[in-house]
Amino acid sequence: MAMKYQQGTVYLCGKKVKKWYGKYVIYGRDADGKEVRKYRNVAICPKAGNPKWKAEQLLREKILKECGMLAEMPAIPSDDSVTFRWFVKERYIPMRQGKWSPAYRKTNSYQLEHYLVSKFGDLPLKKLNSFQIQIFLNEMAAKGYSDSVVRSCFSNIRAITRMAKKHKYIAENPGEDVTMPQAKMAEKPVMTREQILALIGAIEDVHDLCLLCIGIFCGPRASEVMGLQWKSWTGDALLPHGTAYEGQFYNGRLKTKQSKTPIPVPERIRPVIESWRKLSKDSSPEALMFPTFGRGERKGQAVPRWGKNFLRWRIRPVSRKLGIPDRLVTFQVMRRTLGTDMQQHGTLKDTQGILRHASIKTTGDVYVQTIERSVLAAVNSRTSAVLGDWEMPNAELGLKGRTLKGPDAIWRSLAKPNGGEVVNC
Repeated sequence: MAMKYQQGTVYLCGKKVKKWYGKYVIYGRDADGKEVRKYRNVAICPKAGNPKWKAEQLLREKILKECGMLAEMPAIPSDDSVTFRWFVKERYIPMRQGKWSPAYRKTNSYQLEHYLVSKFGDLPLKKLNSFQIQIFLNEMAAKGYSDSVVRSCFSNIRAITRMAKKHKYIAENPGEDVTMPQAKMAEKPVMTREQILALIGAIEDVHDLCLLCIGIFCGPRASEVMGLQWKSWTGDALLPHGTAYEGQFYNGRLKTKQSKTPIPVPERIRPVIESWRKLSKDSSPEALMFPTFGRGERKGQAVPRWGKNFLRWRIRPVSRKLGIPDRLVTFQVMRRTLGTDMQQHGTLKDTQGILRHASIKTTGDVYVQTIERSVLAAVNSRTSAVLGDWEMPNAELGLKGRTLKGPDAIWRSLAKPNGGEVVNC
């Protein structure tokens, strides 16, 4: 029996609690050897917290597990029916998503669907041209989309067209000559020293204080700090062994090879970690440093916290009383603040080391923000080094070798069109 490719269909059902359900076809043979098929409907996941694209992905995994049909790629349609949507969903995403982290997969899949597929989805791939792409990007920038959103679309569309040409779906790459338009730069705020001191001074729970101090003074990513285990704590550093995203722990998965290096812990933060370890219910090596209780099938188990939930329910109620905006209470801002403050206490290479970036360009261009006082102090220092003992002469300097025209002469010169007579205005 030939393999049959199918994606299945997802739909909502339920009165009190909405859930995503899926339906697909199971193929087989009857007693006479004739091919028959049966329709199957299965529950996938609750609607709350699960967008449709995620339900579709889970359904595909169920089909693959039961039928093994996703291993067989669909036949390439004729040229006119190879649409942008078909290529993105059936070629680009399946080939690329293996390298995407769970967080990036969620964000990038949404941006591909919301911006690019919604715009070019029904367009035959061979009819996509550079003009259409450039106008689309220019319009996004003109509408006020941030630089990060426009740049993501710019990078994705170029990657899609490059893959399409490589696999001979199109003869020329229309994204090759597209340029990135000037877009609105997103704000990249940092926390002040006063805000940090006020926040950590108002925390009364040692668990919350420990997690917050690691975020502020060690600069791990949110997925890294939520995935820390007690075997990660060496006494003077934290060594990540995996990451946690939306309550799931991914053992051995980190963003880059550089992310596997130890995270130095300042000496004044080490007692905070030790205090939490003494009070922790389970401080065995494999136990999570900052667990929460599971629900549903994982009831009674210790599972990773959701970073957003921790900040929303444990930290932001405190920060709001102190007048600290919610946009400053994120692990991304804590990480950026650390990188920015490190300018005054070490080199750019030191900053790259604590943030564990694979490229120092990322450290300098994205995370380290300019400190005006630091720039002024640096330029004052350089000027003093160059001038040495030189002082401005006390006597007023005169004019030598040139004659300065008065205002009347300048006005008369400007009022003459092409050197002609003075024009009365």
